[in-house]
Amino acid sequence: MRAGIFDSGVGGLTVVKSLIEHNLFEEIIYFGDTARVPYGVKDKNTIIRYSLEAVEFFKNFNIDILIAACNSVSSYAIEEMREIAPFKVFGVIEPGVKALVNRVADKNANILILGTKATIESKKYEKLLRQEGFNNLSSIAPSLFVPIVEEGLFESEILEVTMKHYFKNVKEPEAVILGCTHFPLIKESIQSYFPSAKLIHSGDAIVEYLKKHGFYRTAPITSLKLFASENPSHLKKVAKMWL
Repeated sequence: MRAGIFDSGVGGLTVVKSLIEHNLFEEIIYFGDTARVPYGVKDKNTIIRYSLEAVEFFKNFNIDILIAACNSVSSYAIEEMREIAPFKVFGVIEPGVKALVNRVADKNANILILGTKATIESKKYEKLLRQEGFNNLSSIAPSLFVPIVEEGLFESEILEVTMKHYFKNVKEPEAVILGCTHFPLIKESIQSYFPSAKLIHSGDAIVEYLKKHGFYRTAPITSLKLFASENPSHLKKVAKMWL
């Protein structure tokens, strides 16, 4: 079985890593729209247009499933993508919500949602969580986290100062949704800031979700193909470091 992974840039490699670790697919085709990253600061219509163009890209491959690893895409464009795709399309927001439901029993628990500006403004996480009975929700768009991760400053004074800036007035949450594919790369630092919080990671959540939908195999992945709309050598360099 062959899967396509679409992200606005390199962040979706965190989802690829989870898929590789759990041996879900024989082959993964990854496309990062690095020429137009980040999507998180763009408007809804632009995100949808870029996402539909990505579906056209993946029509060149015989994939069985397309995973929109980007939370901004998952916030706005999943239904439109499904309308034109000849393969199944999954986002990461619903799996993330399901993962939280499975890990947090208390409906009154304090839940913190971290995401891009576009993801937070869509309120998609909040809507789905409220449908599950969670009402004690807070959301933050820590936009500076993305360039910090892109620069490889995973454990740095800059990251520490930035976390204090965004989290200084945040009550200790019971769970934190890492609603951006870049954020799992600094999850250790976020965990240190909120030591008792359960962290919900898109990559792990989508693996759990796909297994429940019948996507499971035990043989190792045979290949990973990487494509980028700009500077593919950088994507391959990052993949070598992250994977």
